[in-house]
Amino acid sequence: MLFYDLRKGLPFKMPDFTHFFLMTPADVKRYAVEVLHFFHTEDGIQCAEIGDGNINYVTRVWSEATGRSVIVKQADKLLRSSGRPLDINRNRLEARMLQLERELVPELVPEVYRWDETMAAISMEDVSTYGNLRKELAVGRVYAHLAENLSDFLASSLLPTTDLILDRREKKRRAQFFTNPDLCDITEDLVLTEPYFNYKNRNLITPGNEAFVEEFLYRDRALHKEVASLRNGFMNNAQALLHGDLHSGSIFANARGVKIIDPEFAFYGPMGYDIGNVIANLFFPWANKAFAAPEETETAAALETLICRLYDETRARLETLYDARVTFLLYRVPAFRAAYLDGVMADSLGYAGTEIIRRTVGDSKVPELTSVTEPILRVPMERALVKLGIALIKNRGELHTGAALTEIFRLILA
Repeated sequence: MLFYDLRKGLPFKMPDFTHFFLMTPADVKRYAVEVLHFFHTEDGIQCAEIGDGNINYVTRVWSEATGRSVIVKQADKLLRSSGRPLDINRNRLEARMLQLERELVPELVPEVYRWDETMAAISMEDVSTYGNLRKELAVGRVYAHLAENLSDFLASSLLPTTDLILDRREKKRRAQFFTNPDLCDITEDLVLTEPYFNYKNRNLITPGNEAFVEEFLYRDRALHKEVASLRNGFMNNAQALLHGDLHSGSIFANARGVKIIDPEFAFYGPMGYDIGNVIANLFFPWANKAFAAPEETETAAALETLICRLYDETRARLETLYDARVTFLLYRVPAFRAAYLDGVMADSLGYAGTEIIRRTVGDSKVPELTSVTEPILRVPMERALVKLGIALIKNRGELHTGAALTEIFRLILA
């Protein structure tokens, strides 16, 4: 069918989705009818781009007449901000990762309806009845179920993908499939290198904290040794299949439960990286309340309790799942089991530290920090978070309870 371009005065043919092109919201609306067959043209379809990330384009398509809705997430060949080339295969990995996670924890992951390799597009369940957890926590909605659901997701989506439980040949096939060099490069630089060695000059330091960052991050050789160990583990310890970017913006929640989205950074790495990212991103709203809204003591206390419970319940769920699912004789030796799980939880605290530091001094900030514009509040808040991150990295093998973890930040705030 030919259409008429009023600006150029020329007829043209609408793209037919047999070759890749970056879809506009109007294209996605057609796609939902012509390819997904999710709607009819007479359904009164509406659509809007809802993504706020830098890597993909996320569009919601819905019909008030039918009550149906779908999310279409498309990868482009270029990074949105800089135009840097990216492999669109990442959406293929994300689609498969969502399917695997849904097999393991079906109630906590949206359903994938279709993966379209030609258009590099994932069509999936709409979770817009859930709220972005970062935003929910910011307004004091610390749901009572969060520790239970998040610890369940972490244990149930990670441990079964390791050699302890998964057939070793299948694990190797998955590790090969989920090789994700472009997005791992981002983590290796932005999280595990640049906050300590600003070789690309991309760090964004709040004025007044330059000397502090120089002393505590750039010149601390003991810290660099520990970060090097964590970086090496991230790059070489293919322990479990990770979400890879599990911050509070990738978790959606309401009073009924949670949904985990956006695993485009998926790859095989150390379990503690995912666990640590969740823990780290719960400290940001606590810090925000402590410095910018000290009167909100109830919310701050709820966040502290959540962090404490999440750490303890994740360890407990890993232990229970280990005992139920690990059958290989050598892995059932009590001393090995204890050392293995101790190592996972120590890694978790170390990677929590690197996430806290990178969000504070790197170029990918979080709203809990950027919303605080008064230097008299922002400068000490960032220093407290950097000190927390350093303490978690350096003492990760000595902290064994949620109470010990939260006590560190209490002492820093005192």
